[in-house]
Amino acid sequence: MGIKMGLNKISNYNNTYRSVVCLLIVLFTSNALSAEDKPTGTAPMWSKAGWSVFTRGGYVHQLDADIDDGGSFSVNRFFIQAGPTYTTDNATSLSLAVGYGFDGYSFSGESGFGGRKPWDDIYSLRLSIPVRWKMSQKWTGFVSPTVRSTGEKGADFNEAITGGGFAGFSYEFSDRLSIGPGIGVLTQLEDSTQVIPILVINWKINDTLSLNTGRGIGATLGPGLTLDWRPSRSWSFSLGGRYESLRFRLDEDGAVPNGIGDDRAFPIFAGVGYSLTPMIRVSFIGGVEVGGELRLEDKTGRLITEEAHDPAGFVGFAFSARF
Repeated sequence: MGIKMGLNKISNYNNTYRSVVCLLIVLFTSNALSAEDKPTGTAPMWSKAGWSVFTRGGYVHQLDADIDDGGSFSVNRFFIQAGPTYTTDNATSLSLAVGYGFDGYSFSGESGFGGRKPWDDIYSLRLSIPVRWKMSQKWTGFVSPTVRSTGEKGADFNEAITGGGFAGFSYEFSDRLSIGPGIGVLTQLEDSTQVIPILVINWKINDTLSLNTGRGIGATLGPGLTLDWRPSRSWSFSLGGRYESLRFRLDEDGAVPNGIGDDRAFPIFAGVGYSLTPMIRVSFIGGVEVGGELRLEDKTGRLITEEAHDPAGFVGFAFSARF
């Protein structure tokens, strides 16, 4: 009885903590909603009017981590995104972003969640149309409709589709600080639509130090909060964190036919970045995922099992380029 109450308290704490982190750091700056994102803390690479082409991506290896009820798992994650952008003279931009992601899971163990070997390789395709426009000298608006399909190899593509979008505004208090509100509305596989408040922060603390919400270099999925120190035009050093959730459709031949898998965690990372040219940048990162949780649901979204896992270290690299 006491153990059960303790577990419930832990679960409630994790849910509360997750909600707070989502509100504070999960979502986007106005720049981050443009798929042609700059590396965190650098100057925009799309300031000139006209057409350009961008690409960005990365690879992360999550080290083996023990699962509470038995077994362990590791993950290899890869993501790449590319597309064209058109920017007008008044800094309005329109992009078409196409992305592909791969998450290769390896479960081991004779019992528990790991022994189930609930899923294998997960593939993701996504399409978004980010738009950013200058509303006045101080106000900037942004909107980004998106659609994606995320599922295990062999899963029904149509049954893995979700969609939604993000929209909001930012106000430039000075040439060093922009803050603004927004909202994200996202459908989920066999779950209620998610509505998330967005906090936009772009703060240049001094000539070398900045704090931004948006995509961090330690991430293949989603945005976060990053503190970036840039001692020279070429080098940068970053600390960051975020909330990450990957929800996907399973195939019809696995442990739970046509079910739902869910992988959630809070990655905390440090990284170093180097600009090969003004338009090409590479970053190397390392960190640890804390508060990790794996969920397995049936095809209607009914929970079958939910297990926490130990903190998991990870290493990887990221790149971005514009032509």
